Amino acid sequence: MPFIPRFTLRSLAPFRASAKRVPLRRAGAMTIAALFALMLFEPAHAQASFDGWKRSFWRQAYAAGISRAIYDNAMHGVTLDREVIAKTDNQAEFVKPVWDYLERVVSDTRIENGREKLRENAPVLYQIEKSFGVDRHVVVAIWGMESAYGAVLDNHKIMRPVVRSLVSLAYDGGRYKNFGRKQLIAALKILQHGDVDPAHMMGSWAGAMGHTQFIPTTYNAYAVDFDGDGKRDIWGSIPDALASTAAYLNSSGWEPGKTWGYEVKLPHGFNYALGDTRKKRPLAEWAKLGVRRTEGRNFPRPSDEVYLLAPAGAKGPAFLMLKNFDVIKRYNNADSYALAVGHLADRLRGGDAFVRNWPDGDRPLNDDETKRMQSLLNRRGYEAGTVDGKIGSQTRAAIRSYQRDVGMAPDGFASFLLLKQLQGD
Repeated sequence: MPFIPRFTLRSLAPFRASAKRVPLRRAGAMTIAALFALMLFEPAHAQASFDGWKRSFWRQAYAAGISRAIYDNAMHGVTLDREVIAKTDNQAEFVKPVWDYLERVVSDTRIENGREKLRENAPVLYQIEKSFGVDRHVVVAIWGMESAYGAVLDNHKIMRPVVRSLVSLAYDGGRYKNFGRKQLIAALKILQHGDVDPAHMMGSWAGAMGHTQFIPTTYNAYAVDFDGDGKRDIWGSIPDALASTAAYLNSSGWEPGKTWGYEVKLPHGFNYALGDTRKKRPLAEWAKLGVRRTEGRNFPRPSDEVYLLAPAGAKGPAFLMLKNFDVIKRYNNADSYALAVGHLADRLRGGDAFVRNWPDGDRPLNDDETKRMQSLLNRRGYEAGTVDGKIGSQTRAAIRSYQRDVGMAPDGFASFLLLKQLQGD
């Protein structure tokens, strides 16, 4: 994004005063010249301020053990990336339903390409699975989700120099400023270790790097040299990238030999409040409540502790989630992401699509719509609590009470159709 100087009446006052003492034509020429001078001055002033910040940040880098030579080489010629700054302000106006997200990321193309990658890299994936105990299908699914099996790394519209991105965030990243500074120090440590040089350290606007998109702090903690060339190269070495992902999941508590979760069928009249707090129960206890696997098979380990997740309420699929689901969320702390990784892994293994269909014509609420719903529930005496746009246990209980009274399945799911129902009452 080009720099656009902003002018105020106060900043133009000296030029207006000068115009009173000269002929109109000459005054106009002088004003235009002055405006042009300001247009040159403000970007130059901004660049000088940015350069000053880069010089001052050296103290933090030095305290973290970065050498002067590494710092100067990394910072040489780095300019402010205003596109990165703009991305920190981008907020989606509406909430995307999880089923739209799943349809996009677990596509036929991604499944087909993933199966090909499994065949191409079978020997190294076998060794990775043997070394870290993490299912190869999950590792490849994360690879597909994060970089489309490396295809994104060649997209220069997405990939950019990591140091420049992180410097920009550290300097003017708003709520990302502290993140940018922490990751910048970590990136400088990577350079100092000698795994990569600044020109080849490419990543996303937020500094996520390589085939499986490690941020610098995660890289420093978990990246491994699996191909034995002396470098942890997650950009050019597929073995290093995939093994680093497996090492991260292993360190996060991955349980070998277990899946991420089961799609299940809930009995008629099921009490959805059991899934509200994600209180874990043994699979045997869920089975006593009438919860069954959709394909009819028994649960393999009745003692496994799991919790219920119904992302679309009573109108969509329901799942019992094992610990490995939460381990996947260490990569990206979103249910939709972990569900997509788990489902893609199953499809790569040869599994089928989900049995239960997702709802058609409905979606979750955004913050403003949630506040409207809470206000309407409170007005009708359902005690949704503070009108804050957050779906907590009190709001869910209020939704269930309302749903029960109007003859809807009391699943506590805050949906667009529910809000329309409330508005129409």
